[in-house]
Amino acid sequence: MIDSESRPALNAAGAGAAAVLDRLREGPRTEAAPRTLSPKARAIIDKPMAAPISPIVLAGAVRVIEFILMVAVGLAIFAAYVSPVSAHLWLYLPAVLAIATLATLAFQIADIYQVHAFRGHEKQYMRMASAWSVVFLIAIGGSFFLKAGDLYSRVWLGTYYVGGLLALIVSRKVLYYIVRRWTREGRLTRRTVIVGAGEAGERIIEELRRQKDTGIELIGVFDDRGDRGGDECAGLPKLGTVDDLVEFGRNTRVDLVIFSLPITAENRILHMLRKLWVLPLDIRLAAHTNKLQFRPRSYSYIGKIPVIDVFDRPIADWDVVMKWLFDKIIGTLALIALSPVLIATAIAIKLDSKGPVIFRQKRYGFNNDLIEVYKFRSMYTDMSDATAAKLVTKDDPRVTRVGRFIRKTSIDELPQLFNVVFKGNLSLVGPRPHAVNAKAEAKLYADAVDGYFARHRVKPGITGWAQINGWRGETDTHEKIQARVEHDLYYIENWSLLLDLSILVRTPISLLKTENAY
Repeated sequence: MIDSESRPALNAAGAGAAAVLDRLREGPRTEAAPRTLSPKARAIIDKPMAAPISPIVLAGAVRVIEFILMVAVGLAIFAAYVSPVSAHLWLYLPAVLAIATLATLAFQIADIYQVHAFRGHEKQYMRMASAWSVVFLIAIGGSFFLKAGDLYSRVWLGTYYVGGLLALIVSRKVLYYIVRRWTREGRLTRRTVIVGAGEAGERIIEELRRQKDTGIELIGVFDDRGDRGGDECAGLPKLGTVDDLVEFGRNTRVDLVIFSLPITAENRILHMLRKLWVLPLDIRLAAHTNKLQFRPRSYSYIGKIPVIDVFDRPIADWDVVMKWLFDKIIGTLALIALSPVLIATAIAIKLDSKGPVIFRQKRYGFNNDLIEVYKFRSMYTDMSDATAAKLVTKDDPRVTRVGRFIRKTSIDELPQLFNVVFKGNLSLVGPRPHAVNAKAEAKLYADAVDGYFARHRVKPGITGWAQINGWRGETDTHEKIQARVEHDLYYIENWSLLLDLSILVRTPISLLKTENAY
């Protein structure tokens, strides 16, 4: 029988992150205050790190590059041997595209589009050669049955087989050296911490160390029970409590958190999740020691360790690439289209009052990092408030004549397109970045709203879901900032490229409602 305490955990395991979010919303969320980290944790934070690369994106890029390479080899042989005596490119081009497509599918079936294959395992070359050979056998068989053998040069086909295989092997050797370097730099590994320093935690650590090519880099253990002896767990340093983990995750890259606690410890797990859910990382609950087993489809796997998915990073892998392309392409087009407005506004500001045209302000960015955001200056220079210690109110004497108009119409935000296109610390769509000292009813936003920093799990944006739903402008009360944060969290949990596009299209219409913009 399943006891009543375990049943909610079972529901969460079966329904995934949505069920866990519902449970978190039942009680107040806990926001950990900044903490002084241990010397061991600080040493890890201070160690330089290269930017991570998604293995999924890398595998996709390799597919595209190898497809182009196979097409290029086939066309190059055609140009060198066939073209001088026959100009039938229309006949050879479909054959080249078909061979390249079949080869890509064959390599996928042979399972050589995995990072562990890129690291130089000799089996990948045997599998590649076998798959490449099968593709050409299919091509020869197809041409025979279609009675098209006389249409293609046998020298071209044989040279394409040998030349294409050599080109693929050379490209994989180059990829091997690149991937080896990226692996040394930690760009292809998931930086992982374990929560729970008991026997179950030790077993997870030892199991992960025994396995090869898991893509996991274990960096430390966090445990809320200070009575566990020693400064290490299975050779990994103990870096502090879960509160320390929140601060640690804001200061260095953490990709994955694995809970070694049993699912029956639901109250402890939920208490910790209320602290950790504000971080942009994946959270998994190890299930290899649980006596209670779910259906196989309830699990995912880290190496051979079964885990239950609790939270996923909101935007990851190809979603990051698509959003980056969306920002760069649409942002560049917007800059070009709006350049007359930008120039006219700059001239008006210069003519209206003394001082610089652009106002720079520190705001919270992705994962709580401080970023510098560009805006058109809307206040008198000697009254500017770089930290937003006092919110702008209706008929605020600090605001210039031009400033009132550009704030009402949100033209003052347009220079943030430079943040999107050139600096990359803003997105076109996302939670609006707030100034570091912004307050509602004399309280900092983080103190006024539980779970406030969860809105920083994605890159902030120029416009967002909250803004098109009427929550733009002054946020002087708890209710206003609470509503804005709730809309931001809805956006994060339901993000899609179509949602971004919808928000962009609706933004000009929402700007017509100016009652809260001063």
